[in-house]
Amino acid sequence: MNIISLIIQLISGAVGGNVAGAAMKENSLGTLGNSIAGIVGGGLGGTVLQMVLGSAAAGGGSMDLTSILSNVAGGGVGGAILMAIIGIIKNKMAKANGIVALTSTKVTSNSEQLTEQI
Repeated sequence: MNIISLIIQLISGAVGGNVAGAAMKENSLGTLGNSIAGIVGGGLGGTVLQMVLGSAAAGGGSMDLTSILSNVAGGGVGGAILMAIIGIIKNKMAKANGIVALTSTKVTSNSEQLTEQI
């Protein structure tokens, strides 16, 4: 893999992460979060695609149309998938913590009533 392939994968990963964030608003991490997750996912996705398809995915060192498209596809899909996974995990954790936070907020705001009842 050369540096040009890696740059293409990282950029397309950032784009893929933001496209996935726009498509799944409930799992979006915000523009910066989508971009960071997409960049990491793009690098990982491109690397996995290269390992599966061999050096043909990287164009064997050359930058022809096929290698550029495979780098864009691998990076974009990898970025979108990683952003979606992180977004889903974030939402599950927020829901689990949100119930606890809501309960503690209610107890705190009604502390006088709670004290009177005890």
